[in-house]
Amino acid sequence: MKNNALAFFPVCLAALLALATTIAAQTAAPKAGVFKAGAATSNITPPIGAGIVGGFTTPPSTHIHDELHARCLALDDGTTRLAFAVVDSVSVNREVFDEAKRLITEATGLPAGQMMMSATHTHSATSARGASPFVLGNPLDEYQSFLARRIADGVRRAINNLEPARIGWGAGQLPQHVFNRRWLLKDGKTAVNPFGGQDRAVMNPGSRPDLLKPAGPTNPEVYFFSVQSTGGRPIALLTNYWLHYVGGVGPGDISADYFGAFADRIQQLLGADRQDPPFVGILANGPCGDVNNINFTPGAPPAPKHARYEKIRLVANDLAQEVLRVHRTVQHRDWVELKAAKTELELKMRHPTPEMVERARQALARPATASPVHRLELNYAQRTLAAKDWPEKISIVLQAFRIGGLGIAAVPFETFTETGLEIKAKSPFQDTFTIELANGGYGYLPTPEQHELGGYETWLGTNRVEKEASRKIVAKLMELFAQVK
Repeated sequence: MKNNALAFFPVCLAALLALATTIAAQTAAPKAGVFKAGAATSNITPPIGAGIVGGFTTPPSTHIHDELHARCLALDDGTTRLAFAVVDSVSVNREVFDEAKRLITEATGLPAGQMMMSATHTHSATSARGASPFVLGNPLDEYQSFLARRIADGVRRAINNLEPARIGWGAGQLPQHVFNRRWLLKDGKTAVNPFGGQDRAVMNPGSRPDLLKPAGPTNPEVYFFSVQSTGGRPIALLTNYWLHYVGGVGPGDISADYFGAFADRIQQLLGADRQDPPFVGILANGPCGDVNNINFTPGAPPAPKHARYEKIRLVANDLAQEVLRVHRTVQHRDWVELKAAKTELELKMRHPTPEMVERARQALARPATASPVHRLELNYAQRTLAAKDWPEKISIVLQAFRIGGLGIAAVPFETFTETGLEIKAKSPFQDTFTIELANGGYGYLPTPEQHELGGYETWLGTNRVEKEASRKIVAKLMELFAQVK
């Protein structure tokens, strides 16, 4: 009996040690929570008669071809909650997004740094930038206040719809719809700009005989992540494609452009029509400040003529079909870790020289019958005078989200594709994409090298911040990625 007791003692000790090791391991690495996702939309359509922005005039709308929406998605890993809101607008001021975030935080407790809000850049919506879009910090107007409330409602509804879910992501290729719209001129030739200077790069150059090559790259990749219920029912799908917009809408029409058409088409292809709660397709724009869907390559076949909205449907369908192709191969995970980081970055604002101010005043004082040096001379003369009163500096919001092994950056500018590719190349994540016009909209963001070439995107008035801004933004985003990695 004594020998049996002695033999039993080491066994008990070993069992106790194993139990202690298990408890210690569980304490060091707590069990992951239940992953959840929820989605919803808010209608943000303005009344007929509201001005349409996207060009150099603001004609009143006369028809609503398709409704505008804020498309919202919430994710929750049991510890951290993230929210997205993608808004059918050419650009949304930071003040609007800040107010929407304040309302959401007040109602739900979700911190503002865990919400990523962006504009699609449709050119057939009403303004969300206020009565004076080039004056920063004005109080919200009626539509901006309405928009902030509707964004907040959409995010709150997405949170209300949270349910156990799975998530997966992937990337495809759709090169045929992206072309760099900035072209270098050959043989040292230049083109006059609205300030009387000379540019080496021209936007949308038409069929000029002196085109040398595109001034920058394009990105043909299509990124997306998909969430579905644990039973496989599609909840939402957020896609990122780097194409400015498509256009070809009717005169006076309000439209979400191909961003809305994609949301509708991917819902149809996934067999997710008439669900409860409804499926939400989302297309967030990527760095495409220098990219559109027009091929200016000399010798290229002439572009086919399209009826109104035909090309929008064509691009949206091609994009949805490519997403569907890749989606069929995606393995959805039961749980991934979510993280968020944000920071404020202070940037210097550009201001006109005294010579530019005097020239602008002279241009505006000339009789209407005088010939301008450039068709947009008077537009930019007005912008030059407005830029005199810009603040010395602005503070912008930069963000990084982590969804498992996927990194997402957010930039509040119309960002050039080469900057988006730089962010992707330097990212510590295997999979990375960038959402532009996020958490505000401050115009175009050329690189310092593109500033040297000139062209529309670099002009004072379309560009507002210091020429080194893109480099500072990339460096700061890498710091945020390191925080969430």
